[in-house]
Amino acid sequence: MAGTTSDKLANRILRGLVIGIILGVATLAAGPHVPIPEFLQGWLTHVGIKSSGTVLELMRGVSTVLLDPFGRVFLRLLFFVVMPLVFASLATGVVQLGNPKKLGPLAGRTFFFFFLNMAIGVGLGLLMMNVLTPGAHIDTATKARLMAEYGGAAAGHVATSASQSGLSLAVIVEMFMPANLLASVVGSSTARIGDVLPLILFAILVGLVGTGLAAEKRQKLQAFLELVTELMTGIVHLALRLAPYAVPCLIYSVLVKSGLDILLALGVFVLGCAGVMAIHLFGTMSVWLKIWTRWSPRAYFAAIKDVLVTAFSTSSSNATLPTALASATEQLKITPSTAGFVLPLGTTMNMSGTALYEGCVVLFVAQVFGVDLSIGQQITLLLLSVLSAVAVAGIPGGSLPLIAGLLITFGIPAEGIGIILGTDRILDMCRTATNVGCDVTTALVVDEITKKADAKASP
Repeated sequence: MAGTTSDKLANRILRGLVIGIILGVATLAAGPHVPIPEFLQGWLTHVGIKSSGTVLELMRGVSTVLLDPFGRVFLRLLFFVVMPLVFASLATGVVQLGNPKKLGPLAGRTFFFFFLNMAIGVGLGLLMMNVLTPGAHIDTATKARLMAEYGGAAAGHVATSASQSGLSLAVIVEMFMPANLLASVVGSSTARIGDVLPLILFAILVGLVGTGLAAEKRQKLQAFLELVTELMTGIVHLALRLAPYAVPCLIYSVLVKSGLDILLALGVFVLGCAGVMAIHLFGTMSVWLKIWTRWSPRAYFAAIKDVLVTAFSTSSSNATLPTALASATEQLKITPSTAGFVLPLGTTMNMSGTALYEGCVVLFVAQVFGVDLSIGQQITLLLLSVLSAVAVAGIPGGSLPLIAGLLITFGIPAEGIGIILGTDRILDMCRTATNVGCDVTTALVVDEITKKADAKASP
């Protein structure tokens, strides 16, 4: 039932996107040639809608006065949950591990491949966005209009970045461990890097300390964190109910203000994201299979075909877990204890497709708004994308609040997320398939290495 409801919502969002695009293109085509009746001019000025006498200018004014505020309600609901969701989800994931000292070599190998997988994925995504530069398909005039509309934070960030020295140990310490955690997280300045980093570190510390508590206290802490996560996820679901109406408003507004070149940029972005996810899943994972297992890539992907189809169609790592467990133990002959440890944990932590997507979105939106992220900042983005992906709920659209948080962290207008919202469902299907496929591959690799280590240790 949940999957059916999610599919219906996704279809409504996609229909809204199409409607917004059609209306936007029609306005851009006919609007400059259709004058506004003179008797309306005075009334429009009175209600705060500025226009130069054409329907196009009128609809730009309507977008600013009516459509943008409505779309902003949807976006702000997502922004509301960013900080508590990051903290609670990440801390919960760490607490669930139990005492790290008791996990042994299996946990060590699992976490190593989890983070290696996500780091490679994000690196490939950033490389793809730097090569394709989809934001470069937007002309200077369009970027200027976008900056005028949304770019106060971005402009501040550009000015701040110009005066900042390069990364040093002292700067890194300040980024992760400010003197005042609350001031760093909720302060008025969003133009500097580091606002989310202390929160992530604090969540990890709370989780690690929580693993050492007595069983009863640890359970209470975990229950509290899970409750906060559930509440924040509920707000995300509430926001997504507005998406079928907010998305057409947002995309229409962007089109009439920016022109058709935004569609070209968006198309390049979607193709680039989908392409690099396929490269990571079928390319990087094939290399892993060759290095650490006895499976050929062709035989392996044929064996997990049902898992990938389920993940792609449901856009939910959680919903795919039963299929993944069955395939791992029956088709791939992975040791049940290894599969039972790695795959459920991977559903929460091994989010390479999600991390890749987050990095791509941030870099794309930065390009759209003319924010130049340096190599050092992109390395920071890679790290943040990996860490924040761990906190993403395994549900459709679960990454949206985290992406908003990353945009804010880098001084990029968070409203820029509205540009990609209509395509999120399509790419959500792709990144879920990537997430789950990499989970199963990691379980297979860890199992093969563990078996070899056990064989060497046996007399």
